[in-house]
Parts: sequence; C-alpha cells; structure tokens
Amino acid sequence: MKKIFITFFISISLVFISWKFNEVKFDDPNKDKLLIELLKYVLEKGHYQSKDINDELSEKVFDTYLKSIDPQKKYFLQSDYREFKKFSKSLDDQWIDYNIDFFNLTYERLMQRMNEVELLIPSILDETFEFESDEEINVDFENLNYSKNKKERIERWRKQLKYSMLDFYDIKIKDQQKRLEKKSITSKKSNEVLLDESIKMVSDNINDVFDLMDDLQKKDWFSTYVNSFVSQYDPHTVYFKPEDKDRFDVNISGRFDGIGARLQKRDGGIEIVEIILGGPLWKDKKIEAGDEIIKVGEPNKEPVDVIGMRIDDAIKLIKGPKGTVVELTVRKKVDNEIKTYPIVRDEVVLEESYAKSTIINKGERKFGLITLPKFYVDFKDYNEINCAKDVKNEIIKLKEKGIEGLVLDLRNNGGGALQTVVEMTGLFIKTGPVVQVKSIGNRKKVLFDRDPSVTWDGPLVILVNQMSASASEILAAALQDYERAVVIGSDNTFGKGTVQNVLDLNRFISNSNFDLGALKITTEKFYRISGGSVQLKGVESDIVTPNRFSHIKIGESDEKNPLEWDQIDKANYQKWNGYFNYKDVVELSKIRISNNELFNLIDLNAKWLAEKRKKKTFTLNYNSYKLDQSNNKKKLEQFKKISNYKNNLSFELLVDQSKSTISSEEFKEKRNRWHNILKSDIYINESINVLSNLKTKKIQKKNILAKAG
Repeated sequence: MKKIFITFFISISLVFISWKFNEVKFDDPNKDKLLIELLKYVLEKGHYQSKDINDELSEKVFDTYLKSIDPQKKYFLQSDYREFKKFSKSLDDQWIDYNIDFFNLTYERLMQRMNEVELLIPSILDETFEFESDEEINVDFENLNYSKNKKERIERWRKQLKYSMLDFYDIKIKDQQKRLEKKSITSKKSNEVLLDESIKMVSDNINDVFDLMDDLQKKDWFSTYVNSFVSQYDPHTVYFKPEDKDRFDVNISGRFDGIGARLQKRDGGIEIVEIILGGPLWKDKKIEAGDEIIKVGEPNKEPVDVIGMRIDDAIKLIKGPKGTVVELTVRKKVDNEIKTYPIVRDEVVLEESYAKSTIINKGERKFGLITLPKFYVDFKDYNEINCAKDVKNEIIKLKEKGIEGLVLDLRNNGGGALQTVVEMTGLFIKTGPVVQVKSIGNRKKVLFDRDPSVTWDGPLVILVNQMSASASEILAAALQDYERAVVIGSDNTFGKGTVQNVLDLNRFISNSNFDLGALKITTEKFYRISGGSVQLKGVESDIVTPNRFSHIKIGESDEKNPLEWDQIDKANYQKWNGYFNYKDVVELSKIRISNNELFNLIDLNAKWLAEKRKKKTFTLNYNSYKLDQSNNKKKLEQFKKISNYKNNLSFELLVDQSKSTISSEEFKEKRNRWHNILKSDIYINESINVLSNLKTKKIQKKNILAKAG
C-alpha cells in the first residue's frame, strides 16, 4: 500500500479536516434559531468564497426557496405569492437576526394549500374524463405563473391528472391488444372500463405521493429553507439534517449495519422492495421482497407498530449495531399470514457501489476492465475499506490472467475520497504530483504520490462521460497530463473542481438534547498539475465519442452559483513518455469514430433527444397523442441499430472465491446482466480498439530484442 500523507478527504468532493474555530460554543434552547446562527457563523468563517448578506442575496434565496417547496406551482396561489413577495428583500435581515417568521408563514400556508388540494383530488377524479377534446397542458413550470384563484388551481390539477391518466390509458389499450393477439385473454374490455382502471391507477399514485408528503415534518421543510441560503454560496455547500447525514455516510462507504433490505412506504405500511445480496435477510431466506413489515421489536421488549409511521422513523427502529437482534413481524405477500422472525443484524455491503472487474477477450488477446462507480472509503477504517486498495487487487488478478491493456471505467462516477484518488493515480505512475489544492487565503499545496512502485505499467484507457465528476476528474486529469492514459468519452467531464468539508454541527453546541446535523461546506478548489482548474470546464477527452446526452447541457456550468474557473502555476512534473505511438493511436481512433455509422447515429439521436426536451406543451387528445407516439416510434426506428448493437468481444468473470456470495444464483445473474450490458457497449469496444493499437516502449523493446534473438 502506498504511503501518502494526506490530511483531508473529498467526496463529490468530501473532506474531513480540523477546524481552528471549534472552541466557539453556542447555546440556545430554540433549535431552529440556533441552527441558523451556527450555519451563518460557519459559512462566514469557513467557506472558500465570502458572500455578502444583502438584498441581492435575499432575492435569490426567495426564488430558490419557493421553487424548492412548490416547483410545479401546483399549491400556492398568486395571492400567496404577492404576500410572500413583500419579504423578498428582507430575508437577509431575518437571516442575520436568526428570525424565522418568513419560514413559519410559508410553511403554514403550504400545509394549508396542500391539505386543500388533497381534499380536492377525489372530486376531480370523480369528474367525467374524455380524450376527444383538443386540450393541451403546459409544463414550462419555470415561466408559468401561480394560479390566480382556487378555480384555476383545480383546472391545473385536472389537466395534470388527465395527462397522467392518458399515459396509463394508452398502456392499457396496448397491453390488451397484445394479450388478445397472444390469446392469453378472450374477451375485450370496453374503453370505459380501461378508463376507469386508469383513473384508479392515477388515484393510487397520487395517494402515495400525498402519503409521502404527509410524512414530512416541519424540520424537513426547515431544512429546505436553510438550504436556500446555504446553496447561494455554491451548489455543493449543503446542510444535512441528521437523517440525511446518515444516508450520506452510507453512500460514501457503501456499507451499514442492519438487516439488508431496501424499504418503501406503501398503503401506510413498510414494504420490503429488495433484499440486498449477502445481507442478513438474504442469508436467512425467510423474509422475501414484497413482504410488509408491520411491527419492529427487540427480545423481551414490546414491539412497536410501524403501520402509518414515517419510513425514516421505522428505519431507525430496524437498523442497529452488528450482532444485535431485531424481531420483525411481517405480513407475507403470498398468503397474508402474519409471522415474527428474529434477525441478527450484520454489516451490509452495497456490492453495486464497489469496484468490479472482468476479462475482455478479443480474439486471442486479453484485456482488463475495472468499473468504479464511486471513490468510496470508510472514514473510520481507511485500511479496511477504500477503492484504491480494491482497484489494486483487481489489477493484480487481471495481470495474473495475462492482460495486454486495461480500461478503467469512470462513467457516471460522481466522486469520492481524494486520498484514494492520489493513491490510485500512484498505481499507474512511479512518483510525482497528482493534484494541486488552493484553500482560503490563497494557500496552496501539492499532493504527491511518493511510492515508486507501479502496479500497472501497460496501456491504459480511462472512460468518462458528462457525469464523471470531482475525484473522477482529478484522476483523469492527472493521468492525461502525464500522458499516461488515453481519456475517451464526452467532450468534457462534469466540471466540478471544488472540495467540501463535512462538519458535524453538534461539536459547536453545549446542549446535547438535540441533533443539529452537519454542513457540507466548500473549503478549497483543486487544480490539475498542469495548472488549470477543472471547475466549469471539466476534463476534455483525448478521443471524443458522442453519447445520447451530447447535446443536452449537463455539468457544473449549468448549476446555480458555481465558483469561477481560474488557473495557477503548474507543478513540477515530467510526462510518462512510455508510449511508442500515443498520438498516432489517438488520431486513428478519431478517424475511426468519425467514419463509424453507429457513432454518427448516436449523435443524431442525441440531437433529437435535445430537441424533444425543449417541448413544453403536450396534447391531452388521445388521437393527437397516438399520432405523436407514432411519429416518435418512426423516428426511433431510425435509431434501432443503436439498441441492437453487439460488439465482437467476450467476457470472463474474475471472482474472489472466498466471498460467500460468489456461488449464489443472484450474484451470477447480476454479473451476467453486467456482461450483457458490456456486450452492447460500443464505448468499451472502441476502448479495446485503442488498447489493441497502443504500444508501450517496454513492449516495443521486447519485440526488437525478440527479432534480434
């Protein structure tokens, strides 16, 4: 393991550092006002970029907040907005004075309006719906005004429900037609019956939505309010209420202690929607997906009824330390029988979050692929769980199989721990700088790989797309600057060049009667070793490949309040200079892509999708709807080759036989699905084409010696 001395972490960029102002203590019995006071203090002292608390900021907070709590303008009326607008330039003053009058006003009004709408829905659905009239619905919520009055609000909801109903109605008609053709049914339902069934589906869906909304408490809405202030500093500074902080920790580590299930609230109950591979429920085999948890208890204690309970509160009861017992009373999906099962909680690993690898066979030649969904780490035990260690182990296993080149797939990888990025970069270079970091007060430092050992010295491709962000961009940028790897993918990666510190706010309070949560705050910016920031610009691919989102704006530049791009002096480094034909291979790939019918088709598809996204008005007439569907279907026929594509590669699974889940059918099925996806992946195919042609000087020297011999 490489010895790298780093004192902070980045995750989408996550950082834990020591704060110099932790001696300040806050003590206020009013939790909400205390939270604002504390957030204001931490942002003033710790954010990378200072912010004036003034009327301009107040107006931005006002807009952000209202868009957050009523994004589709389905609840508030214009009279509400006029009343709220009076506060648009005074929210800065309220923030400074720790005043929450505006929040209280909007929260109470929102609860009132949501209750009004919820009571109206049944009467709207009781109306006669038809799809013959030439109606349209406008979904340009950004430019839509609030309803003038309650009558107009009812009409807006009627159209929204009708729009949802139209989709269900069409699905039911098509499904019935297919079943009649297959003779799985013999009688045909009338359109009136299908419409009634569609209304029922819409009713069930909207009831589920209101159930979820009813579960939200005032503290949840208050979190949205304070984030309307916090997000003005930059898009990655976020307040986490306690439950959100727990979810964040699970997301970055990829593991937690519990029963190993994904839960969902349905019809007032807690339904198990998925059993996690390798977890306690998966091992026990008695509880299944679809079963409903109705009570949660512990040995020798009275169980708690969770029907109607907020799902977050139910999860708190279900989760617990490894080795402890939780007793679940469930209603079985098969026969509705109610049974109680004792389950020993254990560590649950979210296997899909971790690095995985496969051998790619192209004819007689072998190549390796490692897919990394995120730069994960367990902050409590770095040596036990971190992606750099796992990637190194995967490389070693791939090398043992005799691979000639390696693809590291970072597509859709949103970031992770910076320490792992530096360590992972070191797997491919001898020594040298990896990333530069600038913090408050223009303090700069360079993070180095100082270990001369190299785990993989062969041809290397990094696969990226528009959603490769933060830590992914650091790795891709460093290996690109060294000319160690060929970066293949979208024009640019996401463009997130900032570092966040996750700070537990409870460390500042002397009163421990409540949990204030945490603040993820931007404290630093990172820069390439060549000096430029990836902020806004991202990493430009050496070889650009079109994808279905190529013409849709995705990235940091499309976020609200991003920090600006800048550059600093470059670090002292030497390019790897290990390839014999680096530039030739890149140019050859560019020509191959420009002449490839499928890549050109993908680009046309991306332009079509981008154009479709601009459409904001949709018909509520069924014949017009069918015509639109037919036109879309004809257009999609032009792109059928994309979905039918299969490369000429074969895939061979690498597994660690010591893992208990390896022999399971579920595991094999997941890996088979992954291999089927890879079989349809033209970007993997082009990566292997590049690796097939890319020669290192080490390989060239071997060939020369072989000929001389």
